[in-house]
Amino acid sequence: MPKLKTHKGAKSRLHVTGTGKIMRVKVGKSHLRRKKPARTKHLYDEMIPVQPADKVRLKRLMPYGTK
Repeated sequence: MPKLKTHKGAKSRLHVTGTGKIMRVKVGKSHLRRKKPARTKHLYDEMIPVQPADKVRLKRLMPYGTK
């Protein structure tokens, strides 16, 4: 069986924790943040877990996890 390739787009956007959870960043973090309130901007700082429905599909994109 050949080695599987990691999807580079998924690798840059997702993070696998030590317990195996896949974490993602909230949408809307990259730009157009200046006009948002400070309280709203603080909500973008944390990573949130991926929904269980997407977990199987994302595990196939990253067969060995990410570092």
